[in-house]
Amino acid sequence: MAGQPGFFDVDERYAALSAAGDPLERLAAVVDFEIFRPVLDAALARSDRSRGGRPPYDAVLMFRVLVLQALYSLSDEQAEFQLRDRLSFMRFAGLGLHQTVPDAKTIWLYREQLKQAGAIEALFRRFDEVLVSKGYLAMGGQIIDATIIAAPRQKLTLEEKATIREGGTPEGWSRAKRAQKDQDARWTLKRGRTKPKSEGHQRQAIQIAVPVFGYKSHIGIDRRHGLIRRWAVTDAAQHDSRSFDGLLDPENTASRVWADTAYRTKRNLEVLERRGLSERIQFRRPPRRPLSELQAKANATRARIRSGIEHVFAAQKHRMALFVRTIGLARAQVKIGMANLAYNFTRLAWLSTRVAPA
Repeated sequence: MAGQPGFFDVDERYAALSAAGDPLERLAAVVDFEIFRPVLDAALARSDRSRGGRPPYDAVLMFRVLVLQALYSLSDEQAEFQLRDRLSFMRFAGLGLHQTVPDAKTIWLYREQLKQAGAIEALFRRFDEVLVSKGYLAMGGQIIDATIIAAPRQKLTLEEKATIREGGTPEGWSRAKRAQKDQDARWTLKRGRTKPKSEGHQRQAIQIAVPVFGYKSHIGIDRRHGLIRRWAVTDAAQHDSRSFDGLLDPENTASRVWADTAYRTKRNLEVLERRGLSERIQFRRPPRRPLSELQAKANATRARIRSGIEHVFAAQKHRMALFVRTIGLARAQVKIGMANLAYNFTRLAWLSTRVAPA
């Protein structure tokens, strides 16, 4: 029939996408998603379907959908729509034009099963094993830092906020309301500086503090390859230094550890000494006194290296538009954990075209 799309029309569309440099096709060629199947099957624990019913979507196909969500900051509803609308998304997920697309509820339930099984950390470790097998060992020392990931602000009374801060649940909240309110996220102040403005012959930057509500993503990367090796998620109010110990990677082949001044505590320095690691943590300025010339030079050198971790946060918060839409710490861990895993996927795709593994 004239004008009716045929099989070869779809092939031509896919060929055109490939010719244009589809990044998802490149990612699928670099990452073998089948390696995650054993972990996913163990986490999902699906029945043998002896009682019948509609067969579930393939576990790896659904995992690819979560990767798309992480890469493009898609809600469940947006993911469903984009899978129907975009050929590149369909091809990456492994869906044909004749196949049904998982709806938003199915995507939510799949992610919820992974949360309940605590599978994200196991998936992350599995991919780290693959990185090592490909020659991308953790090398050159490690860099540790944290960043705040925003979440939707809660509309609460002062009394409700006080109760939640103390770890309780406000009186009178129904089960439905508790399910809609995030009691794990916290407010904190994000400190920074404005851009310098000319005032006479001097350029001055003003310190500012912006209130932010959400969670905090703590990561450790290896200096050589810039891959995330360790990660943790807490509420936004927790101090960066409290997660330091758990972010240290014992597999890194070098002993040096870089971090900013927030991590320079007596406890953290003792942890490094006990583990035989060499600290490269930036010095804090003493109250009402400047740093010594030697400390200032050391800070400048350490800052140049430590800044490498900011590229990871920039990729996640700008290119991937990382934002926690879910409710509760456990779901935030899945969301941020998937973002860390997706970042490593894209980083491997970049590394495989530019550097030879060690």
